[in-house]
Amino acid sequence: MAPMGRNEMIKAEAKYRLGQVVRHRRHPFRGVIFDIDAEFANTEEWYAAIPEEARPRKDQPFYHLLAENDQSYYVAYVSEQNLVPDETGEPVDHPDLPDLFGEFENGQYPLHFQLN
Repeated sequence: MAPMGRNEMIKAEAKYRLGQVVRHRRHPFRGVIFDIDAEFANTEEWYAAIPEEARPRKDQPFYHLLAENDQSYYVAYVSEQNLVPDETGEPVDHPDLPDLFGEFENGQYPLHFQLN
């Protein structure tokens, strides 16, 4: 068996997968995972802006989401501990979804191409 590359190892360790619809545990938004970091890979300024009592551990997977809430669409960066699976079965309406994914089916989006 060939050794796993970095991307395969990340996918093996991450709880959620590319194309999966998830929601934030505390904030009212949901989104589609389009990339995964094995551990925190954003700026220290971004991390410091999170209130200390809500700051997630850096040594866990972090997910890039095409996110939506009642007011807008945006890209979110969320720690694994702050995500839960979205059980609604509803598609996400983010306008950038067709650039990365195929049609919503069986509660998830198939990836059109690999980012990394």
